[in-house]
Amino acid sequence: MSDLRELYQEVILDHNKRPRNFRVIDPASHHAEGFNPLCGDRLTVFIDVADGVIRDLAFQGQGCAISTASASLMTEALKGRPVAEVEPLFAKFHDLVTTDGPTPPGLGKLGVLAGVREFPSRVKCATLAWHALKAALDHRSAPVATE
Repeated sequence: MSDLRELYQEVILDHNKRPRNFRVIDPASHHAEGFNPLCGDRLTVFIDVADGVIRDLAFQGQGCAISTASASLMTEALKGRPVAEVEPLFAKFHDLVTTDGPTPPGLGKLGVLAGVREFPSRVKCATLAWHALKAALDHRSAPVATE
């Protein structure tokens, strides 16, 4: 089990040091800022949606390793997928980081964030980009605080 935990930590550190899709999409069809006032993490999610499909997805901002890695992994997981898949995938991801039990199926690399459930104060870090994504898709441009 320690080998698996070590691998997960390596993936998280890699996505923190070299986040994927860390850029601005210009023009973006949707964007929203996410802010976690408890720790100061702040990021903006940019989305290009056409015909109900996420053609491009990126983010910029600054935050802890968990929020940056989660945003990076989220962009990789959702790029090219239908917008209709965002809500169900977020629900699975939220279950992953908030409840004990096996990793829900269909999460792919997002499963590396399962250890967050052991640190409830970090759940908001892990879900920040997801909340910003939902706000962007709902065309809410005001900063969003995580639940």
